[in-house]
Amino acid sequence: MNLETLLDRISQACSGPAAKDDVAAVIRNHRIQASPGYRAAAAYVFDELRRAGLEAQVESYPANYQTRFWTAGSFQEWAADSATLHLVEPAGQARKLADYRELKLSLIQRSAPFSGEVEVVLLEDGLSEAEYEGLDVAGKIVLTRDMVEPVRQLAVEQYGAAGILFDGVSSAPPVREAIDLPDVRQYTSFWWSGRPGEKQCFGFVLSPRQGAWLRQLIRQRAAAGQPPVQLRAEVKTRFYDGHIEVVTALIPGQSEDEVVLVSHLCHPQPSANDNASGVAANLEAARTLNRLITTGELPPPQRTIRFLWMPEMTGSYAYLSRHEAEIPHMVAGLNLDMVGEDQSQTGSVFLIERPPDAAASYAADLLESLRERLFNEVKTYTGLDGYSLVRYATTTFSGGSDHYIFSDPTVGVPMPMLIQWPDKFYHTSADTLDKVDPASLARAGTLAAAYAYFIAAAGRDEATWLAHEMTARFQARLAHLAQGHVTEMWAGDAPAATHDSLALAERRLAYVLERHQVALHGLARLWSEVESLAETLASEAAGSVEQQRRRLQQAAGTRLAALGADGMAEPPAEADEWEQKAATLTPRRLYRGPGSAIGSLSALSPAERADWFNVIRKRPAGGYTLPALAEYWADGRRTALQIVELIEMETGLRDAELVVRWFELLRGLKLLIFEPVTL
Repeated sequence: MNLETLLDRISQACSGPAAKDDVAAVIRNHRIQASPGYRAAAAYVFDELRRAGLEAQVESYPANYQTRFWTAGSFQEWAADSATLHLVEPAGQARKLADYRELKLSLIQRSAPFSGEVEVVLLEDGLSEAEYEGLDVAGKIVLTRDMVEPVRQLAVEQYGAAGILFDGVSSAPPVREAIDLPDVRQYTSFWWSGRPGEKQCFGFVLSPRQGAWLRQLIRQRAAAGQPPVQLRAEVKTRFYDGHIEVVTALIPGQSEDEVVLVSHLCHPQPSANDNASGVAANLEAARTLNRLITTGELPPPQRTIRFLWMPEMTGSYAYLSRHEAEIPHMVAGLNLDMVGEDQSQTGSVFLIERPPDAAASYAADLLESLRERLFNEVKTYTGLDGYSLVRYATTTFSGGSDHYIFSDPTVGVPMPMLIQWPDKFYHTSADTLDKVDPASLARAGTLAAAYAYFIAAAGRDEATWLAHEMTARFQARLAHLAQGHVTEMWAGDAPAATHDSLALAERRLAYVLERHQVALHGLARLWSEVESLAETLASEAAGSVEQQRRRLQQAAGTRLAALGADGMAEPPAEADEWEQKAATLTPRRLYRGPGSAIGSLSALSPAERADWFNVIRKRPAGGYTLPALAEYWADGRRTALQIVELIEMETGLRDAELVVRWFELLRGLKLLIFEPVTL
């Protein structure tokens, strides 16, 4: 299969302007998971698929508190009719602060109904019990700019507050700090689990400018001994047992095997780039491939190409739990999330996020190869070379979207993600249609369609080429990794640091070799007779690793001689208490798919949940990703310390405390056991 020809045919047929029209249509709906607005958006996608001649259907799943999809609990459907917030005292400052009809994001999503006047209590952050000592919040609304869920657990559940007023904006370095967008409102939601004793409440979202003004007013009146600020809230919302929709379409192949393209359809109005852009790019990829195959410009594929639109996370859990028998036939996938950014406005970079190393495969290498050919649109002055004006990169796995469920080794669908990040307007009311670029949509749709078709049509020739492509890319990554450690050796003046860098490098070389060999053998899903070639190339890779290892040892010897060291390594540092504990635990999880944070953590007490949030908040990086990576390796065959080391190889972060505490939390929820230690 000629990749340039494939990309050219698809790019000529894929329309960015048509996809942007889809974005405009989708964002007319307030797409909260399990809501009338989400259902209307799903109906639009379904109608467009049928209009384009694809086989499509809308699958329905229960939205109630009794249903579970693996570890993910379902929840009730929610509808909002109206919601307003007015300042009524002091009367001289009376004004409207929020109106759901004007801006859906001004209400904290999934707010409970409420009618009445409430006093405002200003919190520093609301995340510690000490802050509530001597503070009366019962029946009042608390003002915070910190994480709403842990604040709710304390202010509402423990101390009886009636609601929450939120005026924060999260940072997205380096393109956004709260000061950069003083007039936006951030997407904020409650997530109810239906557990006994759970206290539902209402809440509103203010802009940072509104919040600063209100905070100053509260302080001034308190300092002057004047009556507190009073608000009148009217919230007309409903909870009821309903349904969650997943839209599915397919281009049938000749076998049961499938390639899966997914994009989440939920989020509040407007949420144009997140994720109406992914919805539209996926839709345009489906229309484009169907048209090219129907007209004979592309041959019918061997494997089926399936397209999915669902509520983020919840929909993936629901679909996979219902279609467990089909999972072994899902040979690969791709997640499209926030792909339409106008980079000049959003500050974003077009990223390929690789699947986790625990699910090593060919998928990301193929996607990178296609991207390099597609993002080559600008020619040099002589026309002898090309490059792109688009900012793009490849990153390691972070999770946070549907690919983290499909990529779980207990599911086993290799799934990279296409995403543009950071985005200055992410999760705010400023994520509007004018920030969407038709050219970005066309690139994402073309790349997704080419990736899906290549895998769907792949046989001997494609698998053979891809094996060599993977080998070439591995060699490049290997050389870069080794040279990084050489540079590290020369950056320090302590002999012990040189020894440590060499030891870490040797461990990493062994790790990346083993993961690459697993990925090579995974090509058997595309061509069953690839095993002999995979063995040959795996052996070649082992030779390359050995060559780099010898080079690193030579470099370390040279550096130690320059430092006047005798070459003897320093004794290893004694393991801390968490590493010692990790060495005694062999975790095995008892569930399929990663543990749903909402579904799992809802079973904890408020104090336990607050404690876990504080553990996460202390970590500047990896607080949410490392627990997911730890789960992927928890199959009862490795100690927690071995898992800590595997995560260190993948991310560069070593955090035994976080891993052990996560495993202990899952054990307490009866989702995981510790196997007996064998001597």
